[in-house]
Amino acid sequence: MEKLGLIAGNGRFPLLFAKGAQDNNISIIAVGIEGETLPEIEHYVEKLYWIGIAQVGKLIKILKHENITKAVMAGGITKTKMFSSWRNLRFMPDLRTINLWYRNVKKRDDHSLLGAVAEELLKDGIELQDSTLYVPQFVVQKGVLTKKQPTDKELEDIHYGWSIAKEISRLGIGQCIVVKEKVVLAVEALEGTDEAIRRGGSLGKEDTVVIKVSKQDFDPRFDIPTVGMETIKSLQESSASVLALEAERTLILDIEETIKIADKAHIAIIGL
Repeated sequence: MEKLGLIAGNGRFPLLFAKGAQDNNISIIAVGIEGETLPEIEHYVEKLYWIGIAQVGKLIKILKHENITKAVMAGGITKTKMFSSWRNLRFMPDLRTINLWYRNVKKRDDHSLLGAVAEELLKDGIELQDSTLYVPQFVVQKGVLTKKQPTDKELEDIHYGWSIAKEISRLGIGQCIVVKEKVVLAVEALEGTDEAIRRGGSLGKEDTVVIKVSKQDFDPRFDIPTVGMETIKSLQESSASVLALEAERTLILDIEETIKIADKAHIAIIGL
């Protein structure tokens, strides 16, 4: 049976990816990140190892020990923990991570950091694969995905905010903005999408439009924009009315259930 390494971050994406691989008769050797990866992933993998958030050297040693030559990154990392981990004696960064952080990475945005990790893996013969490999059903398609259609006013907000969201993403600030009546209420930064949605909702009160896009240098191996049921809950709490996503470059996890929840909440989801 073919073996594939899984570098598992937070959320349900690693679980769903592992299940998809399992359904395709692929054996998964997973490396989870303490404090991030859901423990139940062990039910979908052949073996599960644990590392700290900044232990790239240990990660590579595990994958090489298991004779892994191909791996996938699935799930995010809580960005604030990337900094606190340096003060956690239990999960202090190993030498390889320190070298990568200080010597090999000129920029500290997600894409640069993950790209550097991918290059580090490749040095040891481990090639990163497309993270949508066994979950193509979750890739957002063009068009309105929900029963609720965006109004003309909401479409105007989407078109107004789209280029702004792409520029913010290009600058490495974030991939999500919240708009109402052609005013940007919130921009995602270190805190993540859900917090940006809530902050925008607190200012806009209701009927806000949330736009989430991919990076300009989109790479399906890592950092693919992802939403799911938790995103819809954040939209509900913020009284948002529309979620606009970049088609073919974004994932909706548990897509059928997520769309059902959006329909019940009268929230439109559109792929552009």
